[in-house]
Amino acid sequence: MKAFLILEDGNVFTGTSIGSTKEVVSEIVFNTSMTGYLEVLTDPSYAGQAVVMTYPLIGNYGVCYEDMESLRAWPDGYIVREIARRPSNFRSQDGIETFLLKHDIPGICGIDTRALTKILREKGTMNGMITTNENYDLEEVKAKLKEYSPAGVVEKVSRLKKTEHPADEGTDKGLKVALMDFGSKNNITRCLTKRGCHVTVYPALTSAEEILAANPDGIMLSNGPGDPKECTSIIEEIKKLYNSDVPIFAICLGHQLMALANGGDTHKMKYGHRGANHPVKDLSTNRVYISSQNHGYVVDDSSLDESIAKVSFVNVNDGTVEGLEYTGKNIFTVQFHPEACAGPRDSELLFNKFITMMEDCK
Repeated sequence: MKAFLILEDGNVFTGTSIGSTKEVVSEIVFNTSMTGYLEVLTDPSYAGQAVVMTYPLIGNYGVCYEDMESLRAWPDGYIVREIARRPSNFRSQDGIETFLLKHDIPGICGIDTRALTKILREKGTMNGMITTNENYDLEEVKAKLKEYSPAGVVEKVSRLKKTEHPADEGTDKGLKVALMDFGSKNNITRCLTKRGCHVTVYPALTSAEEILAANPDGIMLSNGPGDPKECTSIIEEIKKLYNSDVPIFAICLGHQLMALANGGDTHKMKYGHRGANHPVKDLSTNRVYISSQNHGYVVDDSSLDESIAKVSFVNVNDGTVEGLEYTGKNIFTVQFHPEACAGPRDSELLFNKFITMMEDCK
């Protein structure tokens, strides 16, 4: 069946339908990862977006459900150059097309994803529609695309009830971590439990009073989707957490929300950072790590006074803020994903730093 990707600027790509055949309007973003397509599909940070995979062949090692980063897939749509019809991997339990159908995600394959990515890099991220309707009216679709704006995505992806995750057997350090779920990936929890932490994962709208009443040894603010400035009520609760003496480690959206809670500012990037090959420099050691990233917003480097926070990491490619250390506080935050799964795991050592911080404070 034919499928069409129609962009806000009037560009149309014609390919073959994969997955669900429903029509969808979404923000179109691209990811440069060569592997980890299942982790991308199950990352809640992609809620409200349709993902273009720049690597030309997707699905060659199939789907292993154990590798999912959440209980379901989140992107609105999926766009690839070529889909592997017969996966080859001893762990494979399913094909990518079957997975897309199960999760009702429409997709399109057989288009020039390189040309599409160049458009998004030159003109910036824009809205698009995936449809199998050959009788679409281009002007009507363009008008619809210009009106679309995703909202409320953090509440959409966050869990409804808190969950408990004990430390892995034989590792228990007696440390309790409260993890705020703004769209948390499973591997954040795994990185903590394998280091001996008991993790309680809380819904995004949980009050600071409830979290602090549990006397955690540390608090983690997770990754998540959307515009951080929309999370006004969450920002108010983070202000209260900041004023406590509990060590805090924040990732991605959590990093942005902590900055906003302290008077910082954020802005939308032209096309964001999404992929598993972004170099970030640790300014304290001048060491460069290769990181996994997924964000379309960034903290303004001049918006926070050094009396509040100092920049700790920068992106080597464009100089944007990738990390902050808060002055006089046991708080550090990063824009990238140190829990990265399928990888790279260069910066997973930041979890060790968090463990040490909690032990010192305890």
